[in-house]
Amino acid sequence: MPRFKHYNYDQDAMVVINYQEQLQPGTFEYAVHYLIEHKLDLSVFHPKYRNDDTGRTAYDPAILLKIILFAYSKGITSSREIQWCCETNIIFKALSCDTVPHFTTLAKFVSSHADEIEELFEQVLLVCDEQGLLGHELFAIDGCKMSSNAAKEWSGTFKELEEKRQKLKRLIRHHLKEHHERDEAETEAELDRDIRRAKTVLSLDESLQKVDRFLKTSSPRMGQGKRRKEVKSNITDNESGKMTTSKGTIQGYNGVATVDKKHQIIIDAQAFGEGQEHHTLQPVLESVEARFKKLGIADNIYQQGTVVTADTGFANEANMKYLHERQINGYIPDNRFRSRDPKFAHQKDKYGKRHQNQPDTGWKEIIPAREFQFDPVTLTCICPAGQELHYEATRTDGNGVTRAHFKGRLLQCRHCPKKHQCMQNPASADHRKGSGRQVTFALERNHRPSYTDWMKHRVDSPKGKEIYSHRMSVVEPVFGNIGTNKRLNRFSLRGKKKVQGQWQLYCLVHNIEKLANYGRMAA
Repeated sequence: MPRFKHYNYDQDAMVVINYQEQLQPGTFEYAVHYLIEHKLDLSVFHPKYRNDDTGRTAYDPAILLKIILFAYSKGITSSREIQWCCETNIIFKALSCDTVPHFTTLAKFVSSHADEIEELFEQVLLVCDEQGLLGHELFAIDGCKMSSNAAKEWSGTFKELEEKRQKLKRLIRHHLKEHHERDEAETEAELDRDIRRAKTVLSLDESLQKVDRFLKTSSPRMGQGKRRKEVKSNITDNESGKMTTSKGTIQGYNGVATVDKKHQIIIDAQAFGEGQEHHTLQPVLESVEARFKKLGIADNIYQQGTVVTADTGFANEANMKYLHERQINGYIPDNRFRSRDPKFAHQKDKYGKRHQNQPDTGWKEIIPAREFQFDPVTLTCICPAGQELHYEATRTDGNGVTRAHFKGRLLQCRHCPKKHQCMQNPASADHRKGSGRQVTFALERNHRPSYTDWMKHRVDSPKGKEIYSHRMSVVEPVFGNIGTNKRLNRFSLRGKKKVQGQWQLYCLVHNIEKLANYGRMAA
């Protein structure tokens, strides 16, 4: 019969642990510990503490920062889970010196120190520059849309929210009416049903008060750009925005990051509550310039040959004019730059071959706009069926092209024999709130050279193509590291200032990891 070593779970053991030995050089936790202990000035956190003479002693910001940054590096953003890790995980115990801050202390520290976190972000950036991790050769700008702590179901224009309020009132009246009709309940089942109905009425009334309070205390939220039209507000967090992503519509913020090419260090991190990115370019560039001047890295970084790249979401006439007037060496293509590049001429054919067995998505070929008779002098448009479309307006799109917009009337399109060949969704013309066929035409007769044309010439040149080809390899891996590797793919706070502080903490994790891997602390 085999013999095995004896073991007994019902025994005690005394283990001597040196916390310093748990933080091994070359690891993220060692880099965090070394930075906070030897490189960073945390006195910026001290003014908010008022316990010099009286009051309970507070946790040192150094301890809280080490815990939070290490937790974020593991994808842990829940303050309750961070507290549990401080009780059970040896690395957390080493960083916190065996203290266990309450989860409310951890949550309040993150949400109430946005300005101090930005100061910390700049100090870490200065350390990156001192250790030679910044190249100042090329900056890539892009945005990463993340959900926030707000439900998109509570979004809408003021008109839609007013309709929601009236609907809640009708539901409350309906349940109260049923409750009064069954007020003479006799059986236990009917009593239980009345209790459930009463809870429903209380829940609906609470939602009604929430909508009513917001409509009385807030004003409509207006969008950016020349056409200041109303955008959807959100009752829970009105500074967040409803955004369309590749994974669907979310309610959240767009975390915009500016990344240096040499070691992919994030040099600027800001959060915006709008999905559109074109209005964020100027504040981002000005923030980078002011930060570099403040830290003594460069008085005017854009006059030293630094190249700035961004994707098509940042392209519009105003931004191109800004780059030209400031003499910033920027390369920002319009959304049709690939159609002008011969290398992408057969891209659709290749794409179709790779997806030839995919199910039908419902998209169909319709009568193109070139078959409509457009007169740019009289601004009239005749459809293939011989009907004159309604002229709506002449607008300038994001690329600086002036376009005339026409729209078919419902009565025209509803009974048109060609509507199935002319419209993607012919059934929409049968609804009272539907719409007819819409077409636009570019107006070239008054077209003058614009700043967008200037940028097209730069991007389409061989040098421009070579420079812009680096953009994706610089900034996209950063978002992949933060969102996928670190699992920091969602904001847990509300309000632009608080979310920006958390976004900068996410970017701090990325920069500190770069210091751990490529800085002198890795030795």
